[in-house]
Amino acid sequence: MERIVELGEFLRSCRSRLDPADAGMPRTARRRVPGLRREELAQLAGVSVDYYTRLEQGRSRTASPEILQSLATALRLDDTECAHLFDLANRRPAQLRHTGPAAPEPVSPATRQLLATLDAAYCPAFVLGRRTDVVTANPLARALIADFDAMPVHQRNQARFVFLDPAARDLYADWDTVAADTAAMLRMDAGRHPDDPRLGELVAELAARSGPFRKYWAERRVHERSEGTKGYHHPTAGDLTVAYQALALPGGTDQTLFVYTTEPGSSSATALRLLAARSIEPLPDDGARTAAQSEPGAF
Repeated sequence: MERIVELGEFLRSCRSRLDPADAGMPRTARRRVPGLRREELAQLAGVSVDYYTRLEQGRSRTASPEILQSLATALRLDDTECAHLFDLANRRPAQLRHTGPAAPEPVSPATRQLLATLDAAYCPAFVLGRRTDVVTANPLARALIADFDAMPVHQRNQARFVFLDPAARDLYADWDTVAADTAAMLRMDAGRHPDDPRLGELVAELAARSGPFRKYWAERRVHERSEGTKGYHHPTAGDLTVAYQALALPGGTDQTLFVYTTEPGSSSATALRLLAARSIEPLPDDGARTAAQSEPGAF
């Protein structure tokens, strides 16, 4: 979809989700549609109703950073949503734009060594690139989530796994939240990389094959990888909960390192050790898990 049209759709979606009472608007007996009216949002943002209407309908190709910031404030957008708004308007500061090639960049040797070290410490870890492509993962991450090494290269993708692999529904304790966040991550990527043909192909495939994806994609929510917790119903390790952190890798790449940890002494920590013992072959000498044993395969 043309970027300016997508901008209008995003504004409309955000407007429909904003409670008029939260925006300081008086309650009325009846509203035909949820959220703020166009004239109410225009008033809050300090722009004319005609200008805002043209912007939302994709009939205006100009929106200054000041107007965009006013709209973001009126809509109560968080930092992630605000960045997406500026991306769609092509007004993001040049130093923050992602203009690199669509092909994933190679993983550095230092990152591979870090993954191996984390694996030895019973911490699943993996790297996601643009489009939620799984660039590389350590053995424990592949044992916990999916064996991406065994998949064809073009299928090594987190969104494709979540929406198209039936095993994902059984694996994630809260599949709906994971699915919604995954679609929102793709939506964020689409704003940053509107001309990425592989991203367009992935979205088209997911929309054609997954009803839930169509639903979450239509909501036009955006999500930035950060931190939180995630629960699993693992067929081997049983139920466990991990805390995750998402760390942007240096070098100006689109790669994000995800690290999973568990509470020391918890049943989840025990479950991960059990999973490691069952899924990774011991070394011939003493069975110790070492960094060399855990070297992740190249994707």
